[in-house]
Amino acid sequence: MERVSAGILMNFIEIMIGEKLREADPALDIMGSDHTVLQVAFQDFTNYLKFRWDLVGQETDQQEIIERIGALSQKDAEELDVFLAVWCNMWFKKWKERVKLLIGNQGANKWNQMNKPLADAEPIWQKIECKQDLQELVVATLIKNGEICGTEILAENLLKMEMGEKYLQSLPKTERIFVALNNTLRKARAMAHSRGPLIFVKVDKGYYNTT
Repeated sequence: MERVSAGILMNFIEIMIGEKLREADPALDIMGSDHTVLQVAFQDFTNYLKFRWDLVGQETDQQEIIERIGALSQKDAEELDVFLAVWCNMWFKKWKERVKLLIGNQGANKWNQMNKPLADAEPIWQKIECKQDLQELVVATLIKNGEICGTEILAENLLKMEMGEKYLQSLPKTERIFVALNNTLRKARAMAHSRGPLIFVKVDKGYYNTT
């Protein structure tokens, strides 16, 4: 399959996921105020496939994942449709469990408390050269333990929180990353088996902010 068609395939898969999500909840405005739901679902789906196809840690870009999905759809479109329906239903149940909306000034203090450690850790996180590799390992751990919703968001925030811990700052760079990753993987396993909201979404003037 020609690589130039990857963009079309990406749009096609997004449309399919959007349709399955609307079937799960007809009230969703996928192309409007709830577009973030579709974006997160699409990212989670590609992460899930990368894990299932044992591509974690390899030099695999999203375009290659999309091309693999395209080959799958050409081989057996009906099977892909059924698989997407099952996966999207599972994902949306997780979304309803894991995501809590904070509308307007609702929970403003909690929002600020949660964001401060992430903001403090941001300068440290930006200096890490292997961010993508670390995130992939944490995403894979989440998925392996049954967490399929918000994997990219959860992985990045868990790593930031751990990297920002003061006790790590005195360690040599390589050791600091190794210790932080091990601690993050342990927390990711525990998080995947927990109950209740993990992602808080602030809805302000039609825009989503997530933490």
